[in-house]
Amino acid sequence: MSPRFSLLLSGRLAASVSRTSRIPICLRLAPHRTITADEKPLPKADEATPGPNQEQLPHVSEEAATMGKITGEGGPSLEQGTPVQEILKRDEALQEKAPKVMQEQIQSSSPNGTRSFSTCTRSRQEAMISFEDSGLQTPGHNFDLPALPLAANMHLKYRYAPIVKQVTNLLMRDGKLGVAQRNMAMILNHLRTASPPSVNPDRPLLPGSPPASHLPLNPILYLTLAIDSVAPLLRIRAQKGMAGGGVALQMPVPLALRQRRRQAVMWILDSASKKSHRGSGRGGFAQKVAEEVIAIIEGRSGVWDRRGGIHKLAVSARANLTSRRR
Repeated sequence: MSPRFSLLLSGRLAASVSRTSRIPICLRLAPHRTITADEKPLPKADEATPGPNQEQLPHVSEEAATMGKITGEGGPSLEQGTPVQEILKRDEALQEKAPKVMQEQIQSSSPNGTRSFSTCTRSRQEAMISFEDSGLQTPGHNFDLPALPLAANMHLKYRYAPIVKQVTNLLMRDGKLGVAQRNMAMILNHLRTASPPSVNPDRPLLPGSPPASHLPLNPILYLTLAIDSVAPLLRIRAQKGMAGGGVALQMPVPLALRQRRRQAVMWILDSASKKSHRGSGRGGFAQKVAEEVIAIIEGRSGVWDRRGGIHKLAVSARANLTSRRR
């Protein structure tokens, strides 16, 4: 009777065979035993015989310096490079092939044993400033101390003009001050390189302003004049309950200089953002702001109409102002 195999046992054997067949042959082999240096140390070389990398010839300059010391002729300096003139002095065959300028220089120079120049950097002592020769009053400083009291623009935080700092802060978005400063620099550069504007007599600028042809020479004055010319003097405040029955009453309120400039800059930025793009790049918005500033000087900007509307509304709201009795 033929032997009977269990189905469960045959399944396990087939699974084990299939697993072993998937393993690569290199992994089926038994791992070899490695021999460490402690069990079998490496052979040591004889001290009398040098290794393959120990018999190296010296450099050409070192060999020439050694030969110069032996013969007493003086070899090249190993601390700094050897000038071409000294190499030509040692070899007369090279002097014949050298340029005439160098031949004349070698013949005219007297062998005094010193060089006319050095190929290495100056030492620290030679580079130090002598306080006796420079005439400095404070020893230990390379420059004189500033005179006291300090000027208002000598502080690090106040080194820019107030109008430039204020416009830069209004240009800043998401706390990116570097981007705002770059846009501010582009605006001033565009105002400086643009052609002189033509002033519109119907939209007069501030009294005492310089001629229009002089404005590109001072871009900060250019920007200040444009902002102060369209800055509103008043703002309209809605006072609730002043008209009775909970109706708000419009009251004109005067503005300070910084408030006036802020309102004018916000109008300029709003008008510039509505303009269409004429190209790509990160300086597109700065160019539009600069063009809006030029349009204000020339009287073509819509900011003038917004300023005139605020002033007309404030004049009509003067009747709402009442003086309180004490």
